[in-house]
Amino acid sequence: MNVLIVFCHPEPRSFNGALKEVAVETLQRQGDSVEVSDLYAEGFDPVEGAAHYPERGEPDTFFPLTEQRHAFKGGTLPADVQREIARLERADLIILQFPLWWHGLPAMLKGWFDRVMVYGGLYSGSMRYDRGRLAGKRAICSVTTGSPAAAFSRHGRGGDMATLLWPIHCSLYYLGLEVLAPQVVYGVQGGGLSYQAEGEFREHLESAKASWAQRLPSLADAATIPFSGWQDWDEHGVLKAQHPLSWRP
Repeated sequence: MNVLIVFCHPEPRSFNGALKEVAVETLQRQGDSVEVSDLYAEGFDPVEGAAHYPERGEPDTFFPLTEQRHAFKGGTLPADVQREIARLERADLIILQFPLWWHGLPAMLKGWFDRVMVYGGLYSGSMRYDRGRLAGKRAICSVTTGSPAAAFSRHGRGGDMATLLWPIHCSLYYLGLEVLAPQVVYGVQGGGLSYQAEGEFREHLESAKASWAQRLPSLADAATIPFSGWQDWDEHGVLKAQHPLSWRP
Protein backbone atom coordinates (compact mmCIF):
# COMPACT_ATOMS: atom_id res chain seq x y z
CA MET A 1 0.00 0.00 0.00
CA ASN A 2 0.84 3.66 -0.31
CA VAL A 3 0.21 5.20 3.09
CA LEU A 4 -0.10 8.87 3.99
CA ILE A 5 0.28 9.85 7.64
CA VAL A 6 -1.04 13.33 8.39
CA PHE A 7 0.79 14.18 11.59
CA CYS A 8 -0.55 17.06 13.66
CA HIS A 9 1.39 17.83 16.82
CA PRO A 10 3.76 20.73 17.51
CA GLU A 11 6.32 18.51 19.28
CA PRO A 12 7.98 15.73 17.25
CA ARG A 13 9.14 14.01 20.48
CA SER A 14 5.59 13.83 21.84
CA PHE A 15 3.74 10.56 22.27
CA ASN A 16 1.85 11.41 19.08
CA GLY A 17 5.25 11.64 17.44
CA ALA A 18 6.15 8.23 18.84
CA LEU A 19 2.95 6.71 17.44
CA LYS A 20 3.74 8.26 14.07
CA GLU A 21 7.18 6.65 14.13
CA VAL A 22 5.68 3.29 15.10
CA ALA A 23 3.41 3.50 12.06
CA VAL A 24 6.24 4.49 9.71
CA GLU A 25 8.53 1.70 10.90
CA THR A 26 5.85 -1.00 11.01
CA LEU A 27 4.39 -0.22 7.59
CA GLN A 28 7.75 0.16 5.87
CA ARG A 29 8.91 -3.12 7.41
CA GLN A 30 6.04 -4.93 5.69
CA GLY A 31 6.85 -3.30 2.35
CA ASP A 32 4.42 -0.40 2.29
CA SER A 33 5.39 3.02 0.95
CA VAL A 34 4.90 5.66 3.65
CA GLU A 35 4.70 9.43 3.23
CA VAL A 36 4.34 11.84 6.16
CA SER A 37 2.59 15.17 6.00
CA ASP A 38 3.99 16.90 9.09
CA LEU A 39 1.77 19.96 9.31
CA TYR A 40 3.73 21.85 11.96
CA ALA A 41 7.21 21.00 10.68
CA GLU A 42 6.25 21.94 7.12
CA GLY A 43 4.67 25.20 8.24
CA PHE A 44 1.25 24.49 6.78
CA ASP A 45 -1.00 27.56 6.92
CA PRO A 46 -4.38 26.39 8.29
CA VAL A 47 -6.21 29.68 7.77
CA GLU A 48 -8.23 29.98 4.58
CA GLY A 49 -8.43 33.49 3.16
CA ALA A 50 -8.32 35.74 0.12
CA ALA A 51 -4.52 36.04 0.22
CA HIS A 52 -4.23 32.46 -1.04
CA TYR A 53 -5.97 33.40 -4.30
CA PRO A 54 -4.23 36.20 -6.22
CA GLU A 55 -6.13 35.24 -9.41
CA ARG A 56 -9.66 35.71 -8.18
CA GLY A 57 -12.83 34.41 -9.74
CA GLU A 58 -14.85 37.01 -7.84
CA PRO A 59 -12.62 40.06 -7.18
CA ASP A 60 -15.05 42.12 -5.11
CA THR A 61 -16.07 39.69 -2.36
CA PHE A 62 -14.22 36.65 -1.02
CA PHE A 63 -16.36 33.53 -1.30
CA PRO A 64 -14.17 30.59 -0.22
CA LEU A 65 -16.00 27.93 -2.22
CA THR A 66 -16.06 30.08 -5.34
CA GLU A 67 -12.33 30.74 -5.15
CA GLN A 68 -11.46 27.14 -4.39
CA ARG A 69 -13.38 25.92 -7.42
CA HIS A 70 -11.95 28.68 -9.63
CA ALA A 71 -8.37 27.91 -8.57
CA PHE A 72 -8.81 24.17 -8.96
CA LYS A 73 -10.19 24.52 -12.47
CA GLY A 74 -7.53 27.03 -13.44
CA GLY A 75 -4.65 25.07 -11.90
CA THR A 76 -3.77 27.95 -9.59
CA LEU A 77 -4.31 26.38 -6.17
CA PRO A 78 -1.69 27.37 -3.57
CA ALA A 79 1.41 25.19 -3.68
CA ASP A 80 0.87 23.72 -0.22
CA VAL A 81 -2.68 22.70 -1.10
CA GLN A 82 -1.57 21.14 -4.39
CA ARG A 83 1.09 19.21 -2.47
CA GLU A 84 -1.43 17.83 0.02
CA ILE A 85 -3.92 16.86 -2.69
CA ALA A 86 -1.17 15.02 -4.56
CA ARG A 87 -0.32 13.13 -1.39
CA LEU A 88 -3.96 12.15 -0.90
CA GLU A 89 -4.23 10.97 -4.49
CA ARG A 90 -1.15 8.74 -4.10
CA ALA A 91 -2.40 7.16 -0.88
CA ASP A 92 -4.36 3.95 -0.46
CA LEU A 93 -4.56 4.45 3.31
CA ILE A 94 -4.64 7.77 5.20
CA ILE A 95 -3.76 7.90 8.90
CA LEU A 96 -4.64 11.04 10.83
CA GLN A 97 -2.39 11.20 13.91
CA PHE A 98 -3.47 13.85 16.41
CA PRO A 99 -4.33 14.62 20.04
CA LEU A 100 -7.92 15.35 20.99
CA TRP A 101 -7.95 19.04 21.91
CA TRP A 102 -11.10 20.69 23.24
CA HIS A 103 -13.19 17.68 22.24
CA GLY A 104 -12.13 17.83 18.60
CA LEU A 105 -9.39 18.28 16.04
CA PRO A 106 -6.47 20.63 16.72
CA ALA A 107 -6.97 23.88 14.80
CA MET A 108 -4.07 23.04 12.47
CA LEU A 109 -5.73 19.81 11.33
CA LYS A 110 -9.16 21.44 11.04
CA GLY A 111 -7.56 24.08 8.83
CA TRP A 112 -5.99 21.32 6.74
CA PHE A 113 -9.51 20.08 6.00
CA ASP A 114 -10.72 23.63 5.32
CA ARG A 115 -8.03 24.39 2.77
CA VAL A 116 -7.11 21.04 1.20
CA MET A 117 -10.58 19.57 0.67
CA VAL A 118 -11.32 22.10 -2.06
CA TYR A 119 -14.78 22.58 -3.44
CA GLY A 120 -15.09 21.62 -7.08
CA GLY A 121 -12.00 19.45 -6.79
CA LEU A 122 -12.20 16.99 -3.92
CA TYR A 123 -15.96 17.30 -3.52
CA SER A 124 -19.04 18.84 -5.09
CA GLY A 125 -22.80 18.48 -4.79
CA SER A 126 -22.75 15.24 -6.76
CA MET A 127 -19.21 14.11 -5.83
CA ARG A 128 -19.46 13.18 -2.17
CA TYR A 129 -20.28 10.32 0.19
CA ASP A 130 -20.06 6.98 -1.65
CA ARG A 131 -19.60 8.92 -4.92
CA GLY A 132 -16.71 10.89 -3.46
CA ARG A 133 -13.43 11.69 -5.18
CA LEU A 134 -11.48 9.56 -2.68
CA ALA A 135 -13.70 6.47 -2.95
CA GLY A 136 -11.76 3.24 -2.70
CA LYS A 137 -9.23 4.66 -0.24
CA ARG A 138 -9.25 4.02 3.51
CA ALA A 139 -8.78 6.34 6.47
CA ILE A 140 -8.25 5.93 10.20
CA CYS A 141 -7.90 8.36 13.09
CA SER A 142 -5.12 7.59 15.58
CA VAL A 143 -6.01 9.74 18.57
CA THR A 144 -4.61 10.44 22.02
CA THR A 145 -6.43 11.87 25.03
CA GLY A 146 -5.30 13.17 28.40
CA SER A 147 -8.04 11.62 30.52
CA PRO A 148 -8.46 7.86 31.01
CA ALA A 149 -10.90 5.71 29.06
CA ALA A 150 -13.69 5.83 31.64
CA ALA A 151 -13.96 9.61 31.20
CA PHE A 152 -14.81 9.11 27.52
CA SER A 153 -17.35 6.32 27.99
CA ARG A 154 -21.00 6.88 27.11
CA HIS A 155 -21.79 8.63 30.38
CA GLY A 156 -18.26 9.75 31.19
CA ARG A 157 -17.40 13.29 32.15
CA GLY A 158 -15.33 13.85 29.00
CA GLY A 159 -18.11 12.92 26.60
CA ASP A 160 -18.70 9.75 24.59
CA MET A 161 -15.69 9.17 22.33
CA ALA A 162 -17.79 7.70 19.54
CA THR A 163 -19.88 10.88 19.53
CA LEU A 164 -16.85 13.18 19.67
CA LEU A 165 -15.20 11.47 16.70
CA TRP A 166 -18.40 11.15 14.65
CA PRO A 167 -18.06 14.57 12.92
CA ILE A 168 -14.51 13.69 11.86
CA HIS A 169 -15.59 10.29 10.58
CA CYS A 170 -18.48 11.92 8.70
CA SER A 171 -16.09 14.38 7.04
CA LEU A 172 -13.86 11.52 5.90
CA TYR A 173 -16.83 9.60 4.52
CA TYR A 174 -18.10 12.80 2.85
CA LEU A 175 -14.97 12.63 0.68
CA GLY A 176 -15.71 9.04 -0.26
CA LEU A 177 -13.24 7.41 2.11
CA GLU A 178 -13.86 4.09 3.80
CA VAL A 179 -13.48 4.87 7.50
CA LEU A 180 -11.91 2.41 9.94
CA ALA A 181 -12.64 2.25 13.65
CA PRO A 182 -10.20 4.64 15.35
CA GLN A 183 -7.13 3.77 17.37
CA VAL A 184 -7.54 5.68 20.62
CA VAL A 185 -4.93 5.88 23.36
CA TYR A 186 -6.46 7.21 26.56
CA GLY A 187 -4.73 8.56 29.62
CA VAL A 188 -1.70 10.21 28.04
CA GLN A 189 -1.31 12.35 31.12
CA GLY A 190 0.52 15.66 31.10
CA GLY A 191 0.42 19.26 32.25
CA GLY A 192 0.68 18.20 35.87
CA LEU A 193 -2.33 15.88 35.71
CA SER A 194 -1.61 12.33 36.84
CA TYR A 195 -3.82 9.23 36.75
CA GLN A 196 -1.10 6.60 37.20
CA ALA A 197 2.19 6.23 38.96
CA GLU A 198 5.14 7.04 36.70
CA GLY A 199 6.19 3.43 36.23
CA GLU A 200 2.67 2.28 35.37
CA PHE A 201 2.26 5.23 33.02
CA ARG A 202 5.40 4.34 31.09
CA GLU A 203 4.20 0.74 30.79
CA HIS A 204 0.86 2.07 29.53
CA LEU A 205 2.56 4.06 26.78
CA GLU A 206 4.72 1.14 25.69
CA SER A 207 1.68 -1.14 25.63
CA ALA A 208 -0.19 1.39 23.49
CA LYS A 209 2.66 1.54 20.98
CA ALA A 210 2.78 -2.26 20.80
CA SER A 211 -0.99 -2.43 20.27
CA TRP A 212 -0.78 0.06 17.39
CA ALA A 213 2.09 -1.85 15.80
CA GLN A 214 0.09 -5.07 16.07
CA ARG A 215 -2.99 -3.55 14.47
CA LEU A 216 -1.35 -1.70 11.58
CA PRO A 217 -0.76 -4.73 9.30
CA SER A 218 -4.48 -5.58 9.34
CA LEU A 219 -5.81 -2.17 8.25
CA ALA A 220 -5.95 -3.05 4.56
CA ASP A 221 -8.57 -5.76 5.19
CA ALA A 222 -10.30 -4.62 8.39
CA ALA A 223 -14.05 -3.99 8.44
CA THR A 224 -15.05 -0.33 8.14
CA ILE A 225 -17.63 1.82 9.93
CA PRO A 226 -20.98 1.39 8.12
CA PHE A 227 -22.46 4.47 6.47
CA SER A 228 -25.55 4.82 4.31
CA GLY A 229 -25.17 6.01 0.71
CA TRP A 230 -27.03 7.74 -2.10
CA GLN A 231 -29.13 4.68 -2.90
CA ASP A 232 -30.35 4.61 0.72
CA TRP A 233 -31.76 8.15 0.85
CA ASP A 234 -34.98 9.66 -0.44
CA GLU A 235 -35.19 12.92 -2.41
CA HIS A 236 -34.80 14.88 0.83
CA GLY A 237 -31.58 13.12 1.82
CA VAL A 238 -33.34 11.12 4.53
CA LEU A 239 -32.85 7.39 5.06
CA LYS A 240 -35.67 5.51 3.33
CA ALA A 241 -38.18 3.94 5.69
CA GLN A 242 -37.49 0.43 4.43
CA HIS A 243 -33.76 0.68 5.00
CA PRO A 244 -32.68 -1.54 7.92
CA LEU A 245 -30.67 1.25 9.56
CA SER A 246 -33.82 3.35 9.91
CA TRP A 247 -35.07 0.79 12.45
CA ARG A 248 -32.00 0.99 14.64
CA PRO A 249 -32.79 2.83 17.90
